[in-house]
Formats: sequence, structure tokens, C-alpha cells
Amino acid sequence: MKKKITFMWLLLSMLVLSGCGSSRPVETTEPTSENSNIVVGFSQLGAESDWRSANTESMKDAFSEAAGYTLVFKDGQQKQTNQITAIRTFIQQDVDYIVLAPVTESGWESVMEEAKEAGIPIILVDRLVDVSDKSLYQCWVGSDFELEGKKVCEWLHQYTLQNDIAAEDLHIVDLQGTLGSTAQLGRSRGLNEAAIEHGWDIVALRDADFTQEKGREVMTSLLRTYDNINVVYCENDNEAIGAIKAIEAAGLVPGKDIANGEIMVLSFDGINEEALEYAREGKIACIGECNPLHGPRVEAMIQALERGETPEKYNYVEEHIFSALPDVASITVDGVEYAVTEPVMKEKE
Repeated sequence: MKKKITFMWLLLSMLVLSGCGSSRPVETTEPTSENSNIVVGFSQLGAESDWRSANTESMKDAFSEAAGYTLVFKDGQQKQTNQITAIRTFIQQDVDYIVLAPVTESGWESVMEEAKEAGIPIILVDRLVDVSDKSLYQCWVGSDFELEGKKVCEWLHQYTLQNDIAAEDLHIVDLQGTLGSTAQLGRSRGLNEAAIEHGWDIVALRDADFTQEKGREVMTSLLRTYDNINVVYCENDNEAIGAIKAIEAAGLVPGKDIANGEIMVLSFDGINEEALEYAREGKIACIGECNPLHGPRVEAMIQALERGETPEKYNYVEEHIFSALPDVASITVDGVEYAVTEPVMKEKE
């Protein structure tokens, strides 16, 4: 661990931080010269969803002072420029590790090269980055977003088989997440491939930016434009909540009986309690879980690096698929069977 903290370093840090203010509070504990804690700079992309908030809390819990860490936290507010500035601030502060949850995949090469030259390992969480040199980051922990999409789409396929619904009778709109993010790319790809395989009609793709308000706004517009929508593939729970509010405001019913005019809502995450309640009621037919509790896994990686070990490059978290509907008990994707379980709130690890 680096031991370069001096009075001048502290003064410089204060000046840098004062020039990079945010409308949201930045939680940071400046180490002192006697502090032997491991200093971790965490650039979170924002707070666009309940999943993101749970992910942030998991990281803060894992990197507490009591556990021997000093966490320097920066909220990027959905802007890559803010995150790049945060990383450069971490480099100037000479932190021991940088943890990055990137808002999109591209545009990171230069700043990551700067961190590598400074000898600061970068650990990615949730989303990946598109860089030619994979050594620019030490390792990654997160979800297989395409697999999540495949699971939900296979559930839909099995549901149609169980209920004698013809493939050509499905008219699907995709409320996509932040365009260019790993989650959006994977989940959109999962739907697109299933639609090609089964002959489903994709009516429209719209960016809903993983937020409830955008989900409501986009769904309202789609319902005014198309009169045949019977499946809404929402790329997170917040979008699904917004879509349901738009469906109900239009005098329509979110539910499973698509043969008789109801609109089936599919979703991802499984962390928002309102969405889970909607799933228990059947307003959301199926949720592909996305586990946000990455803090303990990242902390374990840092401890391995401290011991001189090399963690696995890519680390996928275990995830489930939720539905309260009895029609589909399990699904099989890529030769692996997954039980379909009741919607439950994810417990802290």
C-alpha cells in the first residue's frame, strides 16, 4: 500500500475536490498520515434506479472504516465526463485502488492508461468497458446481462406454449436502458435473438434510460402510436413501474391475459419493492434478477490483490428468475435449467 500522504497532498486534494463540486453530497474521508487504511476511490455512474442505490450501499458497507478502508466516493450523475474527472482526482490523490461502474462501454482508454501508469489497479463493477488493452483493468464483477435477457425471453416462450399463443400474435415493445451500457446491450440482444428465433413482432425500440419517469413517458407515447402492443419488455424495474402507470392511465390492464387485451410486462432487477409487489400481483409477469450486492465480492478481490494473488478476470454473480404465475415452473437456457421462483426482496449479504 502506498504511504505518500503529506500535508501538501492533503492541501492539493482539498483544492481539487472544491473545484469538482456536485449537487449531490460526496462522501469522502480523507486519510491522515497515521492512517494505514486501504484507500479506495469509487466512481459510481449515478443513482438512476433502486438497483443503483442498492449497489452503492453495498459498496459503502464493504469499504467501511471499521473494515480497514477509506472510501472516496464520487457520484457521476449519469455523465461520463464526471466519471473521468473523478478517476483523475483519484489518481492525484494516489488512492490504492479505483473501482469504476462505467456509465457506457466506450471512451475510457485514455484515463485508464493514466491510472495504469500511476500504478493504481482498476476494478470494474456492473458494466464492462470497451478497450483494446484488457490489462487496463484488473478484474470485473457483475451480471451476464445477455443471459438475463435469454432467461426472460425463454420464460415468455414457454408461457406462450403453455397457453397456445401463436408467435405471430406477440407484439412487443422494448423499453431500453441507457443506450450503450452493458446492461442495455445484453438485454436488448437477448430479446432480439429470441424474436428472430421464434418469429415475434418487435413493434418498437425506445430509450427509457432505466428511469421510472422516462418509462412512463415513453410508454404513454407508444400506446398513442400503436394499438396492438401486448408485451412490454422493460430493461429494469423502474421502467416497468413507469410503463404500468402509463398502461393504467390509458384505461388498459397490465396482466397475463394478452389474448383478451391485457398487456404483459416483463422486467429486470428484482430489487424495487413496488416492482416486486407488482410481480406478486401479476402486473409484472416475470422479472430477471440482477444482483446489485457487489461490495463483498469487490472487497474480496482487493484482499486477494493485497496478498499478491491474481483474481479471476471476470466474475459473474448468481441470479434467479421470478414469477408469481404458475404457468412456467422452470426454463432451460444454453443447457442449464433454472427454477422459476416467487418474487422476493434480495437480502444483504
